[in-house]
Order: sequence, then structure tokens, then C-alpha cells
Amino acid sequence: MKIIHVVGARPNFMKIAPIMRQMAKYPDKFEQILVHTGQHYDTNMSQVFFDELDLPRPDVNLEVGSGSHAWQTAQIMQRFEPVLVEHQPDWVLMPGDVNSTIACALVASKLGVKIAHVEAGLRSFDRTMPEEINRLLTDQISDLLLTPSRDADANLLREGVNPAKIRFVGNVMIDSLVRLLPKAEMRWPLLCERYQLDRYILVTLHRPSNVDAPETLTEIIAALRELSREIPVLFPIHPRTRNRISTLDMTQDNNRLILMEPLSYIDFLALQMHAGLLLTDSGGIQEETTYLGIPCLTARPNTERPITLTNGTNRLVESRRNSIIETAMDILKQAGTRKPAPELWDGMTAKRIARIFLNDMKGQ
Repeated sequence: MKIIHVVGARPNFMKIAPIMRQMAKYPDKFEQILVHTGQHYDTNMSQVFFDELDLPRPDVNLEVGSGSHAWQTAQIMQRFEPVLVEHQPDWVLMPGDVNSTIACALVASKLGVKIAHVEAGLRSFDRTMPEEINRLLTDQISDLLLTPSRDADANLLREGVNPAKIRFVGNVMIDSLVRLLPKAEMRWPLLCERYQLDRYILVTLHRPSNVDAPETLTEIIAALRELSREIPVLFPIHPRTRNRISTLDMTQDNNRLILMEPLSYIDFLALQMHAGLLLTDSGGIQEETTYLGIPCLTARPNTERPITLTNGTNRLVESRRNSIIETAMDILKQAGTRKPAPELWDGMTAKRIARIFLNDMKGQ
């Protein structure tokens, strides 16, 4: 069985790596081709992830780069179509909800190639989010929907998806996290010494709703400044966010707000494991903190991962100075109690996914 795996952005790499590793155990069954669309092209945002996750170098790099949603999606479609025509795969497997996901799904669908969507069924119910449109459309044209949680199954059924297409397999991102926890723990002493760490808040922001509006970004930075007077704040800055901050008058007024270059996944995981609190707008970090039992504040009005609210450590917070400060200080004063990880967030999702394809071959 020939499978093309598609990656385009950092979270995709964490989801594809364990699947490719598991399928590689069956070289007589699977021929795997890795396509990198180049949606994330910065070395710190892309290449280091291949190295740390032990992903093979891409067989194809479409080298699309950044651009508007329409331009980027169109470029990926144009460059991916010849790849499908040349390789004639049995399946195209893609994770997540980025432009690479929907673009490659559309091309595969038009050419009659079967599509497997990893992390299917997640919904924020907010169609102003480009990712929500990508999720909805990809799920409608996919042949196999691999879901991370029971609520994702329910969303798909409510939308009229054929139940035979849905497979609840668990969260494959947790597979990568579990595998790399020991390496992350080994990095901790060096990071702790470098930044003189004890208790701290870790921040990551990249969504346009937070970083593209100067008023909103100013509110968030003001909150971080205020919080850093009480507890150090570590902020690895996404390239998008750094560009926005550089246009605003946001000079630092204390050395406890530490603005950092983007970190490798293992370094970030090490800091995440030991943080007193995460402030983020990332979907993946909502999941990781839920598994790790670390308090998380998500600066968004909604989330496509409600299980992190009901079964995890995640709380939504308005992207406003006072809301962030009050909620963060309230959490930091509380003694956290760790909840068990959600169902099938156990580090074995890739095994279940590979088994589905092996069974499919038996049934042919």
C-alpha cells in the first residue's frame, strides 16, 4: 500500500512522525512518501522538528512559503497535483487543519485518491476561524476520519458523516510527547541554569486574532509585563508575533519578561513540563498541558478541543489585560490536582492507525 503523508506546519510533524515510524515496521506492507508543503519554512519552525522527531527528510518539498490564505492554498494545490499524478498513491494521509490539509485533500478528492484525515471531527463552531473552514471541508471529502476524542465522533455524526468512515483512535500528538518526555527531562537542568528558573509562566501566541490587532496584542503584552512583576514570564516568540511586536512601542521595563527565539520542540516541552502556568492560543498546547497536568490559559473565545476544558487543565480567557492577570493569578494561587488523561491519550494511537490500514489490506 502506497501512502503519501502531508505535513505543512509544526503540529503536523508531531502527528505524522509516530504514524510513519509505526508503518515503517511493516516495510513489506507500506510504501511511504513524505510531502512537505513548505507552509512553515523557517529553520526554527520546521527543520529542527524533523531532526528531533526522527522524521525522514521529505521526499518532496513544495516550498510554498507564506502568503494569503487563497494564494497559499492555490499554490499548494498546483504543486501537489503533479506529485499525486506521478506517484499514484492508494491513500493521502494528512493531519490537522492548516491550509496544507484542505489544499491537498481537495486535490486528492478530485483525482479520486482516498483521503485519511488525522484529528478529524474537531469543531470550535466559529467560522471566522480559517482553521474551522479547513476542518469542515476536509472532513466532508475524506474517506477515513481518525478522531482524537468522542466529542469529535459526535460532531461528525451530527453533520451527517457516514459512521463507517469514523474511527476513534485517540490523540496521536500524545504519542510524540510520551516518546520525547525523557529527552525533554534531560534538557531541563541546562535550561533551568541558563534562565535561572524556579516557578514561571510560559507563553506562546501566534493566532491572527491575538497578534495582528495592535490593540489586542498591546493588551496581552501589558498583562505579561504586570504578571512578570510577580513571577518570571518566558515568551518564545513566533515569527508572526515578533513582526507585530516590532511595530509597537513595547520596550521592556523589567528583566523578568524574557523574550526568546523560537525553541525546539524538546526544549519547549522541557519548559512546559515544569511551568506553573501556560498562556497560549495553540490547540496542540491545550492538549499537551492536559496530558501533563499543567494549568493552561487559552487566549481565545472558544476551542475546538473542549475535552481539554472538561477533562483537562485548560481554561479560556479573554485576550484583555485585566482578564489575563486576574485569571492567571487565581490559578497560580491554587494547588492543582492532576486528572487522568482523556480516553486513548496513551501514546499508542499510531499503532491503532497502522492497524486500521493493515486490516484494510486484509479486506481487499
